[in-house]
Amino acid sequence: MPVYDFNRGPESAAPEAPVCTYTIYRTENQVPTPEQPILVLDSQEEWSAVSEGRFTNPVRRSAFELLGDGTHHPRADILRIDARFVDLIRWLGDNRISVQLTGKNTDEGFAVYEIREIAQNGGKKLSAEDGFLQFMIGRLLASPAPSEEESTEEEEAGDDMKLTSLQSITDFMNCAGKTLPDNIRLWARRNLNVARSPEVTAEERRHAQRALSMMMNIQWKNSYFEAIDPAEARRILDEELYGLESVKQRIIETIIQINRTHTLPAYGLLLAGPAGTGKSQIAYAVARILKLPWTTLDMSSINDAEQLTGSSRIYSNAKPGIIMEAFAAAGESNLVFIINELDKASAGKGNGNPADVLLTLLDNLGFTDNYIECTVPTSGVYPIATANDKDAISAPLMSRFAVIDIPDYTPEEKTIIFRKFALPKVLQRMGMREEECRITDDGLAVIIDRFRDTTGIRDLEQAAEHLAANCLYRIETSGVSSVTYGAKETAELFG
Repeated sequence: MPVYDFNRGPESAAPEAPVCTYTIYRTENQVPTPEQPILVLDSQEEWSAVSEGRFTNPVRRSAFELLGDGTHHPRADILRIDARFVDLIRWLGDNRISVQLTGKNTDEGFAVYEIREIAQNGGKKLSAEDGFLQFMIGRLLASPAPSEEESTEEEEAGDDMKLTSLQSITDFMNCAGKTLPDNIRLWARRNLNVARSPEVTAEERRHAQRALSMMMNIQWKNSYFEAIDPAEARRILDEELYGLESVKQRIIETIIQINRTHTLPAYGLLLAGPAGTGKSQIAYAVARILKLPWTTLDMSSINDAEQLTGSSRIYSNAKPGIIMEAFAAAGESNLVFIINELDKASAGKGNGNPADVLLTLLDNLGFTDNYIECTVPTSGVYPIATANDKDAISAPLMSRFAVIDIPDYTPEEKTIIFRKFALPKVLQRMGMREEECRITDDGLAVIIDRFRDTTGIRDLEQAAEHLAANCLYRIETSGVSSVTYGAKETAELFG
């Protein structure tokens, strides 16, 4: 059987990827038993027939942690699991849901055949939300096992569980309504009434159903954040960026703050500096460290506040705004908003000022989209903005950010970046070996001098592309095995 890792996304391929402990098996069994369980835990000693705890955050390890005495929490790895329950166990781990496992000690391990949700305050009483969990378990047991292709780790969880029809939305509300924020639950009930009502126009019913589908498919998470390994954060920053030690330290300081409070900082990050200095790259690295989905808002292309807030349902062609669509695309309420060119946010030419809309998003008091007509929580939103000229940003916007100034690179840093990062990266992309394309120190000095008056490293990256392309052309047309660029050859190429 193939082995699968709970950890998904680009980071899963990193050398420090979490240890995967379980295999998947497929069955059509509709009644779990100790002989045909939901999952098997690698218990080192006999467990109580009814054991309580929670599945650990799946980005760390596929395991179950028993509720202990406050200081000791025994853990057991998952050995194998029914293919139908992989996404459900991931969901339980993501949401830190305390559960009660009923099982039997076998020669293989603790065979779990029942999962119930318990109160989050540590009590023994089953929670009100247990009904939804049992509903989902019943649905899964009645379903055929997914094919091997559907169970691969690249498959996005829940793609087949999108709530689009009124019936599926109604089922979800009946079984999981209490898991939604109060205002969204009340909003959903009102819109369900509109979507079903024969007394409104077909257009109104269509808009209500579309808004419901968007909101119900977003996982409304709490604002609790698991601790982040500062060493892993530093590794990611070093992998993405050369130098910029003061910038990296500020980011690590932010990570340590999150680890202490388990909440996002009150202020986002504003990365200010010359063009081409890697501001966007830093923002993507922070999103990767936080293990959050991200979306970008390019303020230079947003001229009308309605692009952000959506349009009213009174129009037949009404639609949600960019911000609400970003929540829907992410599928959850916790995400990183990368706001590019914040210094262009005050240049609105249409109805309203886009900068004013951003203030409501950045205040973490909730955001209201004109199409959705509901205030959505934004406590899990982390804004990271970039700007070339921070002096062009209004004072109200500036007050929502902690500013990190990104300095330009020195000639010495540019030399190292070209030789160790830019050129090897281009050669790898072109399928070339490093020994095929060489440049002497004198040749590299010509390039650095050629772009001495430009900021950032974009011109250097383009120069590396030009150099490698010329080298490949000469190898293919002249029959040489390698090309070395000295000062003369480089000057002729970039003259």
